[in-house]
Amino acid sequence: MVTIQEIEKAVSNLPPEEMAKFRVWFEEFDAQLWDRQLEQDVKAGKLDNIANKALTDFKEGKFTEL
Repeated sequence: MVTIQEIEKAVSNLPPEEMAKFRVWFEEFDAQLWDRQLEQDVKAGKLDNIANKALTDFKEGKFTEL
């Protein structure tokens, strides 16, 4: 198993062109993880209270137009 320290060392030794490729890859990877977590939270109902509060506030006129 690779350690965090080994990953940090490898990343810090990347040449600029490879670092740019790594950034693009990591941003996409991180976004996919975030999307999966959000989907799991939605399915588990973890956002229901927030959504219901937003809808209630909207119906009561408690909002600011953008």
